[in-house]
Amino acid sequence: MDATTAILRDIHDLDSVPWWPPAPGWWVVFGLVALLLLAAGLRYWIRYSGIMPGWRGDARRQLRALQKALRQEQPRDVAGRLSTLMRRIAMARSGRREAAGLSGDNWLNWLEENDSTGFSWTKRGHMLLEAPYMPPARAVERKEVARLVVAAKRWVDSATPASGKPLFRWPEIIRQQVADLRGRRTHV
Repeated sequence: MDATTAILRDIHDLDSVPWWPPAPGWWVVFGLVALLLLAAGLRYWIRYSGIMPGWRGDARRQLRALQKALRQEQPRDVAGRLSTLMRRIAMARSGRREAAGLSGDNWLNWLEENDSTGFSWTKRGHMLLEAPYMPPARAVERKEVARLVVAAKRWVDSATPASGKPLFRWPEIIRQQVADLRGRRTHV
């Protein structure tokens, strides 16, 4: 062999592409997926942990407290507090003008019309009308009150408020607070 052919080498295969570290585009994809998972987890945690701002979070906390109280207290007392709480939730959800003046069967009909879960308030909700005014001697079934509390929790968790207003009204709330600070009250 001469000296020029000794310098030449045989053709080698290409080196395999390493899987780590990934290309910069994959880092962007990983980052976006991580942000989406974090946002979904945060939303779930806020929604179901009871720290949600506004009337929904407060209503969930009070309904959970009523469920716990139902184990130890008289069902009649818990039913009376549930009746009051349901009225407060209805006013927060749809406004005082729409919900405050309802009573009797009109109240139960309104609840059934504004409940997207399909619970029959007109058939099963008479306890809400009777509980605050019941004599102490009248017996109330614990199961019946528990069923109403569960239905109330589902009603609070339903997708949209009955009035069609957005769930989070931060710009409106901030505008209202600024107006309050200036000394004039605007209704949102």
